[in-house]
Amino acid sequence: MLAILKKEINAFFASPVGYLVIAVFLVLNGLFLWVFDGEYNILQSGFADLTAFFRLAPWILLFLIPAVTMKSFSDERKLGTLELLLTRPVSYWQIVLGKYAAAFVLVLMALLPTLLYVLTVWKLGNPEGNLDTGSTLGSYFGLCFLVLSYSAIGVFTSIWSDNQIVAFLISVLICFFFYYGFEGLSLLGNTAWISALGMKAHFDSVGRGVLDTRDIVYFLSVAFFFLYLTVVRLKNRPDGR
Repeated sequence: MLAILKKEINAFFASPVGYLVIAVFLVLNGLFLWVFDGEYNILQSGFADLTAFFRLAPWILLFLIPAVTMKSFSDERKLGTLELLLTRPVSYWQIVLGKYAAAFVLVLMALLPTLLYVLTVWKLGNPEGNLDTGSTLGSYFGLCFLVLSYSAIGVFTSIWSDNQIVAFLISVLICFFFYYGFEGLSLLGNTAWISALGMKAHFDSVGRGVLDTRDIVYFLSVAFFFLYLTVVRLKNRPDGR
C-alpha cells in the first residue's frame, strides 16, 4: 500500500496536476474571500471569522477532488496496466487504499496553506484574536471528513470508465447529491430526517465545534461504503472492463 501511495503522489507531482490542484484551490478561495465583491468577501462582511470560507470550500472541493481522483483507475484501464498491477503481491484493498490515500494526502496539502486565513482573521479581529477557535477547528475537521468521503466517491467512479471526463462528471454528480441532494429533498418534502442522510447536515454539525460520534461514524461509513464497492468492482472485473 505504501509503495502505491508513493507512486501515486510522485505521479501527481511529476506532472503539473498536483501543483495545479493546489493552485486552483487556493486561487479560487483567495479571489472569493479577499478580492471579489459579494457575500463571501471576509473584508466586507464586518465580522472577523471564517464562516465564508467554510461555506465556500465544500463546493470548490466538490469539483476539485473528482479532478484529482478521476485518473486513479481510469489511467490504469486506458493504458492497460491495471492487469499488471493486479499481478503484484498486494491485495485488492491495498491497491484501492493506496490510491485513495494518495488523493486524500494531496487535497490535505491544498488545505494546509489556508491556515494563513486563520492567522489573517486572527490579526484582523477587534480586539486581536477575537476568533471562535472551537468553531474554526471543528470546521477544519469537517472539511477533512468531507475530503475522506469525496475522495472515496472519486476513486469509486474512476474504476468504472477508462474515460477520465466521464469519471469526473459522475463523481461530481454523486458528490453533489450526497452533499446537498438530501437537504434539497428534505426542503421539498418538509421532512427534516432526510437531510440527516446528507453530508451537509453532518458537516454543519461538526462546524459548530462539537465532534459528535454520529457525524464521525457517518463520514467514515460513506467512505468505507464506496471503497468497499470499489474493491468489489476490482475483484469481479479484474481486467477493468
